[in-house]
Amino acid sequence: MNSAPDHSSSSVTTGRGRAIAFVVLIGFVSLFADMTYEGGRSVAGPFLGSMGASAVVVSVVAGVGEFLGYGVRYVSGRAADRSGGYWRIMGLGYVINLLSVPLLAIAGSWAAAMVLLIAERVGRAIRAPIRGAMLSHAASHTGAGWAFGMHSALDQMGGLGGPLLIAWLLASGTGYRHGFALLLIPALASLAVLFTARIFYPDPRELELHMPLVEVATWSGFGRTFRLYCVAAALVGAGFVDFALIAFHLIRGGVVQPPSIPLLYALAMAMEGIGALVLGRLLDRFGRSVVGLGIALSALAVPLLFLGGVRAAIAGTALWGIGMATQDTVFHALLSPLVPRERRATAFGLFDALRGTAWLGGSFVLGLLYTVNLPALAVAAAVTQLVAIPVFLDASATPR
Repeated sequence: MNSAPDHSSSSVTTGRGRAIAFVVLIGFVSLFADMTYEGGRSVAGPFLGSMGASAVVVSVVAGVGEFLGYGVRYVSGRAADRSGGYWRIMGLGYVINLLSVPLLAIAGSWAAAMVLLIAERVGRAIRAPIRGAMLSHAASHTGAGWAFGMHSALDQMGGLGGPLLIAWLLASGTGYRHGFALLLIPALASLAVLFTARIFYPDPRELELHMPLVEVATWSGFGRTFRLYCVAAALVGAGFVDFALIAFHLIRGGVVQPPSIPLLYALAMAMEGIGALVLGRLLDRFGRSVVGLGIALSALAVPLLFLGGVRAAIAGTALWGIGMATQDTVFHALLSPLVPRERRATAFGLFDALRGTAWLGGSFVLGLLYTVNLPALAVAAAVTQLVAIPVFLDASATPR
């Protein structure tokens, strides 16, 4: 007698295919977006410096941008969860994020450029927790490490292409402003792909399989694992030096010439993409202890970047990219099973808001240390990140 077809298995297979397609589609949104804003960020420090900004200003602008770029995420994530307007709010964030960069071409002062650079971070903040929550729905089919890792790899292809384009333009004699203007092209491409994704996936929450939670995080009292992840991420953020200050130092110290800065940033983006794929796969296979390795490599980047020469700067930049992968990919992949899908955008936003607050404080302190003593800066940044490892391991040891 013939057995009945397994409709549930067929449904899961179809769901997995749609989930993979969604991850790839959103990955291309991010590819063009990263080409735009990472191309701009790759020369943000030197651009501000060329307009008369000091090292403290560059560091604080970066810190304020990162603070708002993470702090606003809680507000936008909670608004999306409450209203259900995920695509609408995320679309607004992409518009602000992407169009701020080409507008740098007409900025008349470092103060005007500062406003646009901060606006770019705010736009990124508005859409980031919603995109992360959407990816987590698809990740229930593929594994969180794979979904976030694959997205980050596509993301960083744009993060590589944008700085390379700016490097080529600078090397050919084109100034910063013409480079910013040309970044309007990938900005519009990203918005077009985003609109396409909205048509095919009106409600990405429907992608999610019903899976048991590891530890539900509620607003009346977050789970211990979630809270410790937040503490560990805050420590890493506080000790993580923004690339704007790194670029400022490498040029002021005569380590490299201006056209080399976007090339180094492209290297960082490439290493972030590779690191995201590798660490994501290791996370799915071996579990949360893999994150300690990423934090350790991130901490090693600081002394290489601020105390060495050209070779050390190259090695430090590569490790800096792995540090970014640890924070923006692996940490986020770990959050998916901790919270129910109805509150996931809020949880992603809160997590990033706490990390961004720590990043702001760290940027201010590290900017001051830069003007006083470079070895002190290197030690403070590295030790702060390394302290996060035992906190993270404690969280990983929490009983299921």
